[in-house]
Amino acid sequence: MKKRINVVGAVLTRGQTVLAARRSSTMSLPGMWEFPGGKIESNESPEQALLRELEEELLCSAEIGAHVETTEHEYDFGIVILTTYYCSLTGVEPRLTEHSEIRWVQSAELDQLDWAPADVPAVKRVMKDFRE
Repeated sequence: MKKRINVVGAVLTRGQTVLAARRSSTMSLPGMWEFPGGKIESNESPEQALLRELEEELLCSAEIGAHVETTEHEYDFGIVILTTYYCSLTGVEPRLTEHSEIRWVQSAELDQLDWAPADVPAVKRVMKDFRE
């Protein structure tokens, strides 16, 4: 039985742009893009985990908004259950610490990046939401 890993991702928005983070060479799925976030600890709600991860990974804080998508994807290392939320920055600009690159991307161009498979359903949902 594969390990199930519960993770959260932040769809940080600014106007018509969304923050994308590129996984570094030291991470699994190197070079792929993702919504920043990480594992949910046993004592945390998804929202608490997301706030903590944004502070740890991007040294920024955000307000968590609506749920975007929850998806399951099976990788060779386990099954990732990714829950994404719309978020808005509440303070300083995100800063690079773990990823190789972060970039504000026009919502209509999100599908031009090479996204980690678990993030793809959320990318499609975000693009659809921005079109409507």
